[in-house]
Amino acid sequence: MADNGGVLEMTREDFEELVAEALDRIPPELTRLMDNVAVFVEDEPPPEDPELLGLYEGTPLTERGEWYAGVLPDRITVYRGPTLRMVEAEGGERELVVAEVEVTVVHEIAHHFGIDDERLHALGYG
Repeated sequence: MADNGGVLEMTREDFEELVAEALDRIPPELTRLMDNVAVFVEDEPPPEDPELLGLYEGTPLTERGEWYAGVLPDRITVYRGPTLRMVEAEGGERELVVAEVEVTVVHEIAHHFGIDDERLHALGYG
């Protein structure tokens, strides 16, 4: 990570490692329950939501029924650009990036488990 004229930088590889470390910190009893989900890192979110830090796309476990078979994996995407820009605005320290990535990963995994944004905000994972 470098400070390049006020723009916080972290390589994609380093950011992917932070996402992997955040996934490793999820308790094993929860990761064992995760089913048919893949996690990705992208540089930027869709243009219509430029400040989006993460996105869950799929069918939450709570909504799967007997019909759920042979489908593509759910997708969790963590976005590097908006995360780094947000952290830069808060002081730009690596520890803040680590913390924000962890919150984002937990937030999106919670959606996989069927937990909505309102409950996540109440739990401090806004």
